[in-house]
Amino acid sequence: MEANFTNRTVWTGDNLDILRGFNSGCVDLIYLDPPFNSNRDYAAPIGSRAAGAAFKDTWTLDDVDLAWHGEIADRHSSLYGVIAASHSAHGQSMMSYLIMMAVRLLELKRVLKPTGTIFLHCDPTANAYLRTVMDAVFLSKHFVADITWKRTSAHNDRLFASVCDSILCYGAPPRYGAAVRVPLDPEYVKRYYRHEDERGRYRHGDLTGPKTSAGESGEPWNGVDPTKIGRCWSVPRSGVYARWIEENIIPGYCGLGIHDRLDALDAADMIHWPDRGYMPSLKRYLRENQGQLPSNVWTDIKPASRKERVGYPTQKPLKLLERIIKASTRPGDVVLDPFCGCATTLEAAEKLNRQWVGIDLSSLAVKLVDQRLRKNLGLFGQIIARTDIPHRTDLGELPNYRTHKHTLFGKQEGLCNGCWQGFQFRNFTIDHIVPRSKGGTDHFENLQLLCHACNSKKGIGSHADLLARLREEKVIPDLEPIP
Repeated sequence: MEANFTNRTVWTGDNLDILRGFNSGCVDLIYLDPPFNSNRDYAAPIGSRAAGAAFKDTWTLDDVDLAWHGEIADRHSSLYGVIAASHSAHGQSMMSYLIMMAVRLLELKRVLKPTGTIFLHCDPTANAYLRTVMDAVFLSKHFVADITWKRTSAHNDRLFASVCDSILCYGAPPRYGAAVRVPLDPEYVKRYYRHEDERGRYRHGDLTGPKTSAGESGEPWNGVDPTKIGRCWSVPRSGVYARWIEENIIPGYCGLGIHDRLDALDAADMIHWPDRGYMPSLKRYLRENQGQLPSNVWTDIKPASRKERVGYPTQKPLKLLERIIKASTRPGDVVLDPFCGCATTLEAAEKLNRQWVGIDLSSLAVKLVDQRLRKNLGLFGQIIARTDIPHRTDLGELPNYRTHKHTLFGKQEGLCNGCWQGFQFRNFTIDHIVPRSKGGTDHFENLQLLCHACNSKKGIGSHADLLARLREEKVIPDLEPIP
């Protein structure tokens, strides 16, 4: 689905309301670095470019809209169960924090393309709970990785001090590994690439694989029978190294049969013959090795440098975002950061020729985006600042929402969707579940019938607000008690 926003747009406002106005399935990559529930207060130093940026990362039920809790309970029972469990294990603060995150993650899932990937940055305070929330929202089968990023060196002030953050990855597995390969460790090269000939340094690689085979791969070659040691021939035919052999040493190599490939390799002095009793091995040259694919432990990316820092309390380094963006997207793809803060994600996306959009509660984010992109990339006057809620264009031409009243009456079986009492048709008012002022649409799925009393009580709030009030007044049953 096409995005209903323009590239290089930064919104100021509550990202929940703004996300509700985005088209579904329009974003290729989401990176978010939200508050961590760290029980700390953050403020940028006076005189820095981010001066004035501050937030309290301590959560209580006073900090969240209780209606969000009711909305989750009504819409997503498994997610509600996770949040209830967090209250039992960790208390009210964690439950409040997860309520805030959960309603936003549900919208982020909607706007992410089926082929897209989401990366959620967190620290040890909440990563275990956020992992279960992500499992509930994006489904555990779409879990890709729990990446550990070593963000600082060891501390001497206490034992087992935390020096790492977690980056939870869900959705489509990143597909562009070749773009983020890292150089081999010099010690690894010294230890394994111990041999050398006229082509350069090389290591020994297997020419056989586990188990025996009844086909050509199990037949003896050049006096060597792999079946006798419970193995079979496994000679590279696809992959990076096989292509390198074909392009640089043996033309047509990948199209040959197993024994023919072995003959060709032997003729090209690509096979190492050890002493009697050992299997021959393939020479794998260092010059071909394009580097190592990053694992889920990243120790090679340092914190933001002094030159890079703008004074934002929790600023992440450009190299971290560049790796994530390169691994998960192609030029022209759309990157979203709903907690864009000091604009590192947006700068990295622009630098890598991706489209991007950011959201932040603080108006300072727009200023930082403009300053950073103007200074580092030469962009001037190309940042779009918005405070409105976008209008979705992915729902097609919708009829006047009042035309759905008869259908809704049948769907709700004559019951009010607030107090759940039965009324005659004329006693109902058609209403938006999520108000249009908060990103709600005229789509049928966002409409309901309320009796006149409930509609008056709801006012301009959301349906979740109404249910919270009705539960408080004991008009409808309370939520399941939290253990």
